[in-house]
Amino acid sequence: MARSLAGFLVLLLFVLIGEAASLFQPISDSHRSAALELFTPDLGSFKSLEETYEALRTFQILGIEKKPDVTAAACRSISETIGSSSSTPKDIFYALKVNSIVECKINEKASQGIIQRLNAAINGASSLLDFYYSVGGLVLIKDKSSKADVHLADAEGIFRSVKAFSQSDGRWRYNSDNPESSAFAAGIALETLAGIVSLASSELDQSLISTLNNDISKLFDSIEKYDDGAFYFDDKLVDGHEHQGPLSTTSSVVRGLTAFAAVTSGSLNLPGDKILGLAKFFLGIGVPGDAKDFFNQIDSLACLENNSFSIPLILSLPSTVLSLTKNDQLQVKVNTVLGSNAPSLTVKLVGAFSSGSKDASLVESQELLYDASTGVHVLNDLPKSIDVGSYTFVFEMVLHEPEHEKFYVTGSQTKVPTFVTGVVKIENAEITVLDSDIGSIETQKKLDLAGQNAVSLSANHLQKLRLSFQLTTPHGYAFKPHQALLKLRHETKVEHIFVVGNSGKQFEIVLNFLGLVEKFFYLSGKYDIELAVGDAVMENSLLQALGHIELDLPEAPEKAPRPPPQPVDPHSRYGPKAEITHIFRAPEKRPPKELSLAFLGVTFLPLLGFLIGLLRLGVNMKNFPTKALPAIFAILFHIGIGTVLLLYVLFWLKLDLFQTLKLLGFLGVFLVFVGHRTLSHLAATSSKLKSG
Repeated sequence: MARSLAGFLVLLLFVLIGEAASLFQPISDSHRSAALELFTPDLGSFKSLEETYEALRTFQILGIEKKPDVTAAACRSISETIGSSSSTPKDIFYALKVNSIVECKINEKASQGIIQRLNAAINGASSLLDFYYSVGGLVLIKDKSSKADVHLADAEGIFRSVKAFSQSDGRWRYNSDNPESSAFAAGIALETLAGIVSLASSELDQSLISTLNNDISKLFDSIEKYDDGAFYFDDKLVDGHEHQGPLSTTSSVVRGLTAFAAVTSGSLNLPGDKILGLAKFFLGIGVPGDAKDFFNQIDSLACLENNSFSIPLILSLPSTVLSLTKNDQLQVKVNTVLGSNAPSLTVKLVGAFSSGSKDASLVESQELLYDASTGVHVLNDLPKSIDVGSYTFVFEMVLHEPEHEKFYVTGSQTKVPTFVTGVVKIENAEITVLDSDIGSIETQKKLDLAGQNAVSLSANHLQKLRLSFQLTTPHGYAFKPHQALLKLRHETKVEHIFVVGNSGKQFEIVLNFLGLVEKFFYLSGKYDIELAVGDAVMENSLLQALGHIELDLPEAPEKAPRPPPQPVDPHSRYGPKAEITHIFRAPEKRPPKELSLAFLGVTFLPLLGFLIGLLRLGVNMKNFPTKALPAIFAILFHIGIGTVLLLYVLFWLKLDLFQTLKLLGFLGVFLVFVGHRTLSHLAATSSKLKSG
């Protein structure tokens, strides 16, 4: 039972932490393990080049070395896709994406052919996705080979063609025929326009870039926010077949945003808190269980980590539970979203607030010491004002180099829910039986709630039971646990639970049995006494049996309530039953073996008589058919008769009735057929003889 209480309190601790705020942790080894489970090739390859790219890109970002080797299968698929004239721009796009990682050899002639096909696709493009895959493929060729002459002669015209899909709210359409717009399409458009800028043979009109910056600002006006500070994009009005969830939509925007910022350095001016909020959104997801979602999360975080305008820094605590008993240190880590080390900075604890309280901070601003060997900022001793309980710690990060403020975003302040645990002192515990009239003590027992107790008490319905104890925190303050319950269990398993109230440090409950006789269903007898005191921050929570009390209650009146039926023990109902033993009667005495054999011989006498009778009657084969086909039917008829006789023998020796009847049915149909043919021939022969 103590284990049950401990498990409940651990669960309560996690629930309270989850309700207080979300904890954002950088990418860790749990993501690397999940990646190997989610991206598992089938017979040495993935289903498509798109899945192959997502798997290899994820392994690349996470730095996973022991990954499945799909290079040979990927190169074969790349070669087939590039060499096929029926490959679409999307097929070529993902083939080049995969090749950017596995680095297969593509001959110069094939590359030139791809460039011509993609340029032709751009000239004939009528939708946003047509431009996206074609332009993206050319960008990949340019990045892979410095020798390839990949440029867009009319980059500005293509830019304007793509820009025609934009809407006034910063969202984009997929094509001119679809009036609906989406943030997901906006991310695709930004990535496409970034590719056009990088492929332009000359600098584009800056007014186009400025207009696009305004579109980005409008897009961010529609960004949504969670209470924990995470920002995300979502599409709600797009057709069902085009709808994307918040994760894929936000991922698309981040990819497009970082790609556009990379080719137009210094032109974006986005709020740092929203960039940090986007990082919190991806980290707050945890470890997705879907491969596509997992790739979107990891790829987006890599884009945020390597972007050219604002790199978010994440503050996290290795442990949000600190023990006063163990003198735990307050440790803080600051990393990028993928877990890389942060630049030199200072972490300050600027506030600590008791959960649910609006009072002033319990601490003054304190600077944490940085341990270069572990990369952790440490506060060795918690302030004396921090006692056991749940708190919200407020941290602030200050970059040392002013130059770093241009590239990193830390946010104003970071709030982290923290639990401080400790051993609560349990003192002056006693249990007493009081007389109801004058309240005098009849029986009083001291209790050691830190040890074992086995008190034995007795009372009647005119007396009272009082239980009292005191709870004190390690710093000497009154402590109110999450639960303090007194349970009385009758020998018939009927239970009664009471809440123990408190006034400051003193906890006390008085049970007046005269007012409880009806609640106790007038059940006299032995009641076991049990006390439960527990809290998520109380390291010595207890669930302890105190002993028992013999109650003498009056007889129940006729209309008194009856105790509820107790649940049946599943083991007694569904458990193994007692083994049933049965003694069979002794078999009766059988006749001698010689007598049985003699009786068997007698059973053959009728058959012998039948054969003798046939001989005496002069049986002959004169009427047996002489023609081939009738003779065959006659032979089969006699064989069938013999088979029936054999079946009778098998019935006595081996077969049961149902098996015999089934076989006899088939034989009966056979005999009717061949017998009818045989008799028809004999009848025809006989009529010819008579007429002749």
